[in-house]
Amino acid sequence: MNSALRKIYSFAGVLAAISLLAACETVPEKKPEPAAAPKPAAAPAPKKVAEKPKEKPAKPKILNVEMKIELQGMPFAKAEMTADNKKELDTFLGGLRKATKARGEVRFGAVVVTGHTDRIGSLKYNMKLSERRAVVVKDYLVSTGVDQKVIFWEGKAFKQPIPVTKFCDNKMKRKQLIECLAPNRRVTLEIVGTAVSLAKPKPAAKGDAKPKPKAKPSR
Repeated sequence: MNSALRKIYSFAGVLAAISLLAACETVPEKKPEPAAAPKPAAAPAPKKVAEKPKEKPAKPKILNVEMKIELQGMPFAKAEMTADNKKELDTFLGGLRKATKARGEVRFGAVVVTGHTDRIGSLKYNMKLSERRAVVVKDYLVSTGVDQKVIFWEGKAFKQPIPVTKFCDNKMKRKQLIECLAPNRRVTLEIVGTAVSLAKPKPAAKGDAKPKPKAKPSR
C-alpha cells in the first residue's frame, strides 16, 4: 500500500474517533434521584388505664317493728283520754319517731286502735262506748301527725278484760267496783312498721387461727 492510501485510512480513523466522542458528549448523564426521606415513626398509642369498677352502695337492712301500748284508767262511762293517757302516748310515739343506735325512725305501716270497757252495763251500751274511746284515740293520733289512712279502729266492749280484774267482786260497793275495774277502761294501740337498721356489722372472724392437731389413733 502506498503512502497516500495510508494517509487516507488514518485520516478516516481519526474522523470516526472524533464522531464517536462527539456522540458520547451529547448524551446527558442521568443524575441519580434523591433518596426519599424516611417516614416518621408512628407515635405509640397511649396505654389505657384500667378503671376500677365502682362499688355499688350496699342496700340498707330493713327491720320490722311491732310495738304495743295500753292506755288504761279512762273515766267511767266516758270516752275521754286522761292527762296520763296523753303523756304515755306522746312518750310512746316520740320513742318510735326517734332514731336509736340500732335503728332509724319507724315508719308506720298500720296502727290498730281497740277500745275496751269494764263489765258494768249492757253489751250494747259498752260496745258503743268502746268504739267511741277508740275514735277519741284515733283522732289524737291524727293530731300528732299519724296518717289517718294507716289507722284501723274497733271496739271490743268488755270481751277482753285485764286478767287481774277477775278478782273484782260484783258484791263490792259500786264505787269500789268501778275503781277495781279501772284497768279495763282502756284503749290498746298496736303499731306495725319498718325502720332502717343502724347496727354496725360484726367484724369477720380472723382466719389466722391455727388448726387443731389431729388426734393420733390409739393403738
